[in-house]
Amino acid sequence: MVVLNKIYTKTGDAGETALGNGARVAKHSMRVTAYGTVDELNATVGMARLVADDTTDKLLSAIQNDLFDLGADLCRPDMDRDDEAGYPVLRMTITQTERLESEIDAMIARLQPLKSFILPAGSALATQLHLCRTVARRAERLTVELATMESVNEAAVKYLNRLSDWFFCAARVANDEGRADVLWVPGANRG
Repeated sequence: MVVLNKIYTKTGDAGETALGNGARVAKHSMRVTAYGTVDELNATVGMARLVADDTTDKLLSAIQNDLFDLGADLCRPDMDRDDEAGYPVLRMTITQTERLESEIDAMIARLQPLKSFILPAGSALATQLHLCRTVARRAERLTVELATMESVNEAAVKYLNRLSDWFFCAARVANDEGRADVLWVPGANRG
């Protein structure tokens, strides 16, 4: 259980922060950038929930919880073992990705196949979900870059990859199951 008695600690005033294992790193380190972007993604999901129907809100709530798990995973270098920490280290699991895949499959079953790229537009919920999709892709790119430098849980990368697909499908569902998707018209404004 996390207890936050004091919000500001002044320990980051010199541009460093503590990882989950207590190690101090620069706030601009790749690991902090990756999990900071996951936190940003979580905030965009919260914005989407403001306009979501009850069913989508419930799914987004589960994703927000997963994103906290993901942040906890990324803020603790993968080489840390439970016995070094003194407690079970929270890691993303393949079952979280499999849940997303199941939800994606259910959404795809409701949609007509795409015959054009779509613009990130349409309903208020669809546009919010497209924003979530793009931030998820950025979080994925940063996490993959981190994995070229340091050890990263493979399940974390897989989750982010699948999550952006989830947001894409959910945006289409929010656009009247794809019927209100705004299609890209190549070269439409070239004159």
